[in-house]
Amino acid sequence: MEDLLRPIYQERASDENTLGVLVIEKMKPNSPITDNLDVILLIIVKDAIQPWQVKHYEFDEKTAAMHVITNELLMKWIDTSGYRKAVAWLIYGKVIFDRNEFIANLKEQLREFPQGKRNLRKAIEFGKLIRSYSDAKDLYESAQYKDAYSRIVHSLHYLARLAVIEKGYHPEVTVWSQVKQIDPEVYKLYDELIESHEELNKRVQLMILAADFVISSRAKVSAKHLLDVIKSKKDAWTYGELKSDPRVAAYALDLMAMVAYLIEKEIIQTELTETKGAGVYHRKYRIDSER
Repeated sequence: MEDLLRPIYQERASDENTLGVLVIEKMKPNSPITDNLDVILLIIVKDAIQPWQVKHYEFDEKTAAMHVITNELLMKWIDTSGYRKAVAWLIYGKVIFDRNEFIANLKEQLREFPQGKRNLRKAIEFGKLIRSYSDAKDLYESAQYKDAYSRIVHSLHYLARLAVIEKGYHPEVTVWSQVKQIDPEVYKLYDELIESHEELNKRVQLMILAADFVISSRAKVSAKHLLDVIKSKKDAWTYGELKSDPRVAAYALDLMAMVAYLIEKEIIQTELTETKGAGVYHRKYRIDSER
């Protein structure tokens, strides 16, 4: 298969704009990593008019896709989990061209997972977790137990991803097998939810209570990226200012849910300032210096 693709990637490899080329082959009948195509050809470039281009091919009754991706977009995907397959491609792909050890260095960065990038990823997953967990509680209180169960499963998945990130790994592949090894507490929650013989409503109720404790105990660590942004300014933030800050762009859609939860847990404090309207106040957000 690689021989058949060689004319395609050799032309790219001869271009100085190309940083690296990887091949990811379908190894089993059902292959989400390759979108069930027989092979993925990943070409990483410095610059391109379109940051992501995809072409499909067919040869000898085999199917292939060529993804041409800029380094900038690839790094954004890695840092924000924008396209989870990208990390799997880098982990499992066979390197067939590597200019100046670009891919080797990129793989080393994945292994190191610097603390700053780790904090951003934790904030992203924490935002999704809080949103999903709030939905689960609301659905449970409305007696929509099947939907509540679905949302609590999603919540545990986000919690699992947080646990993996906290240990310094990228949570892109077989998350629960990772969690079983590195965070038995979170794995036990999932195991108890799935294996329990209690009635569905009782299972959801118990899991909401158990998850609340685990989420609360990890809130400060998980939301550190957001808390550091708030602390970076002496004065209190309006919500508009905070939402517009480019540092929180990756989790802006879940920002309000995060802020509300952190206020509830007294991690973020509110401050009121007068407006022209009698009895109407601007609400601002800050963190006490001693906290």
